[in-house]
Amino acid sequence: MRLLDKAIYPRHKPCGGAISMRALSRFPFLEDALRRIPTRHLSKLYLEGPSGASVLLTSYRPAALMIRRIEFDHLLLDLARAAGVDILEGVEIGGAEEREHEVRVRARDGREFAAPHLVAADGVNSVVARRLGLNRGWPSTRVALDMMEETPIRTLRSVDPEMLWVAYGYQGSEGYAYVFPKAAHVNVGIGYVLEWYKSQGADRPYELQQAFVQTLRARGVLDGSSNRETFTPFLIPVGGPLRRVITRRVALVGDAGGFVNGITAEGIYYAMVTGDLAARAVLTGELARYERSWRAEIGAELRDAVLVQRYLFGAPARIDDVIRAARERPTVADRVVRYAMGEVSYQAARRAVLREAPGVALRLMAAWLRGKARGPAHADVVYR
Repeated sequence: MRLLDKAIYPRHKPCGGAISMRALSRFPFLEDALRRIPTRHLSKLYLEGPSGASVLLTSYRPAALMIRRIEFDHLLLDLARAAGVDILEGVEIGGAEEREHEVRVRARDGREFAAPHLVAADGVNSVVARRLGLNRGWPSTRVALDMMEETPIRTLRSVDPEMLWVAYGYQGSEGYAYVFPKAAHVNVGIGYVLEWYKSQGADRPYELQQAFVQTLRARGVLDGSSNRETFTPFLIPVGGPLRRVITRRVALVGDAGGFVNGITAEGIYYAMVTGDLAARAVLTGELARYERSWRAEIGAELRDAVLVQRYLFGAPARIDDVIRAARERPTVADRVVRYAMGEVSYQAARRAVLREAPGVALRLMAAWLRGKARGPAHADVVYR
C-alpha cells in the first residue's frame, strides 16, 4: 500500500482539533498511541445563542478530546509507516484519470503513479473529486469559511481551560464561534456559511478575528492577545456528503467527500471512519461495499445534522429556544450533550426534548420533515 501526501511532516493543518470521545472505542489503537502527544479531555460545554441566552453543560465523562493536528497527523503517519505503508511526502497531485484496470494520478512535478484502486483524502478542494467529475464545486451555501488561530497559551488563553465555549448564530449570523483549549495552545475562531459571509459584505477575515478576540477578552472568556502569525482561514464542507463518493476504482473520504457534521463541524472522526471503511472495501476488491457501509454507520447522523443546521440557522430565535430548553430541563441538557458526543441519534434526542419541551421538539421535527421533502439543494449534494 502506498500513501501520497503533498505535505512534508510535521506540518500545520488548520482545524479546531476537537474529536468526540467515541473515536477511542471506534479505533481502539488510539488510546495507547495518544500518550505520545499532548492532549486534553474536556467535559464542560458552554453553549450560547444569538440573544446571549446560554447554558453550561457538564457531561458525566469527558465529552471531547482536544489535539493539535500538527501532532496528531504526524502520529497517524508514524503509525501507518510502522504498519508497513510506503509513504511518499511532498507529492502534490495535479491530475487523476480512471482507466479500465487502474487509476493513474499525476504529480505537479511530473511524476505519475498507478494503482488498482485509489482512496482520495485530499480535502475540501479535492483535485481527484474534480478531475473525475464527482464534485463540480461546492455551492457557497454548503461550505463554511472558518477563521481561526491556534495560539500558545503564553500569548492567548482561555480563562476556563476545562471548557469548550461555543456560540451558534454568533451575533445573528449563519455560523458559529468557538474557544477550544488545548494542552499548551488555544484554538479561537469564527465560522460563517460562505454565502452569508459574502452577502453581508463582512470585514476581512483577520479583522473579524481580532474583533472577536477583543469581545471575548472584554467578557472575561479570554486573556491575552490575538496572534496574526497563527491565524489560518479555511473552508469546511457543512452541507452533507456528495451525491457520489465512489467510482469503479476511486473512493472519496473525509472532507473530499463532504463527510463533516453540519452542526458541530467535526470532521476528524468522520474522516477516520470513512478512511477505515474505504480501506476495508478496497481490500475485499468490492468498492461498492464502501457506499453501503458508510451509509449504515454515519449516513443518518450526517443527514440529520444538516437538516437541524438548516432549521437553526434559518432563524436565530430557534437557537435560543433550544438553549433555553437545555438550561431549564436537565433531561434536555443531557440529550444535547450526548447528541453532540455522537452517543445518541437525532431521533433519540428529539424524543427527549419532546417530553420536556414539546414546542421546541415539534418545531425541530417539522423542520426535519420539510428538509427531507425538499431533498438536495444542489445537484452534487444529497442529504441521506
